[in-house]
Amino acid sequence: MTYEVVGPYRKSSYSQQQGNCVEVAPTASNGRSVRDSKNLGGPCLGVTGGAWHAFILGVQRGEFDR
Repeated sequence: MTYEVVGPYRKSSYSQQQGNCVEVAPTASNGRSVRDSKNLGGPCLGVTGGAWHAFILGVQRGEFDR
């Protein structure tokens, strides 16, 4: 499945200038496209809307905290 990007890629304001960043853009299928900010022409990871929503909920609930 391909994910058509329909909006600009955005980088978190928390990323500073350290270089270890990803950028996220909305897709036509209401999902997200994720790419490495150091390799703009490289591969992108396509995520469905449902998977993205589950990821955001996990972040908000602290499921990925160490």
